[in-house]
Amino acid sequence: MKINWGTGIVIGMALFMGFILYFVIQIMTDKKHDFELVLDDYYSREMVYQEELDAESNSRTLKVDITGKRIEEGWLLTFPEDFDPSKISGEVSMYRPSNKALDFKLPLEVSDSKFLIPAAKMVTGRWNTIVTWNYDGKQYRYDERIYY
Repeated sequence: MKINWGTGIVIGMALFMGFILYFVIQIMTDKKHDFELVLDDYYSREMVYQEELDAESNSRTLKVDITGKRIEEGWLLTFPEDFDPSKISGEVSMYRPSNKALDFKLPLEVSDSKFLIPAAKMVTGRWNTIVTWNYDGKQYRYDERIYY
């Protein structure tokens, strides 16, 4: 049986569409490609967005902002040395874009202008670090993407 060129094109297109459909189904059903990029409390966070902008603006006025680095014990955040550590209060939120089950929050307890996020809570990969802190009634916000 001889196949003409029109039938060959239709057969080729059908095979190509089947090939693409196979990969789309594979990716949609495979759990390792399941990235949750939206927070559960998205709408409530949107309501306090102006406060976050003001806190970020306050952080930009600092001579030295918070710095973070990886050490053997975990992730070390260093606050400006000219601030009294006993007056700093707030919260550290660690957000994992690829798996919300790994997200966690820690109360901010600064000693010697340093705060340690324990290595036991950290998993290798990308994290969004959000530190919201208060010093003498003024709100500050530190937001950085890190690779632990």
